[in-house]
Amino acid sequence: MERWAGRVALITGASEGIGAALARRLVKHGMKVVGCARNVQQIQALANELKNEKGTLTAIKCDLTKEGEILDMFTKVKAEFGGVDICVNNAGLGHDSPILSGATQQWREMLDVNVLALAICSREAVKQMREKGVDDGHLILVNSISGHHVLNFSHGHFYSATKFTVTALTECLRQELLEMESHIRVTGISPGLTNTDFMGKVFKDKSKGDAHCNIFKPLEPDDVVDSIIYALGAPGHVQVHDILIRPTEQSR
Repeated sequence: MERWAGRVALITGASEGIGAALARRLVKHGMKVVGCARNVQQIQALANELKNEKGTLTAIKCDLTKEGEILDMFTKVKAEFGGVDICVNNAGLGHDSPILSGATQQWREMLDVNVLALAICSREAVKQMREKGVDDGHLILVNSISGHHVLNFSHGHFYSATKFTVTALTECLRQELLEMESHIRVTGISPGLTNTDFMGKVFKDKSKGDAHCNIFKPLEPDDVVDSIIYALGAPGHVQVHDILIRPTEQSR
């Protein structure tokens, strides 16, 4: 990870969970980290906590369902830092919204965050990398185990469909970067059940989400971060395409 010291990483959904844990780790590795979320107060609190570390954390407010705000965010990153070297598409959204009974607006929100924002951020990140002559940049797409097989829970079916799209986008991006004769790499990270507030938000009930996470010992955010650090630290000729990581007791 030494080669990333002093360079710029953008993390979406950096206010909590995996995003916050990754921001903390990259700052400790000496990176200039830009964290975006709708709730920037949590990111700013983390930045204050990390102010004596080797790197820095800067908070930017961004609603990823709005392309204009995403583009404004990239403009700010370019103006202040010269552009990104790493882009971590971590933000994800789930609703309890089955295919046959779900609300269209909830499906649209999942598509906006899980698919369109990821594609827009990847496009803009690669554009900035190429503009500043970065040929060793990295795109990280935080996917899900449910992006590789459909879980047997109807409340997660549409979410799973969006994550299957992320699995396809990982390979699509790899092929397009190869066509450009670029050495920018792309990696999908597909965790199973992780101990975050995600499930509570899916059910709109924190206690129900906590109960779901206590069925067996889930992954911790730092377990997922370890996988991301492995991919970022691999030699330039090594493309870590996708890492599936699940709790030992998770059946699927």
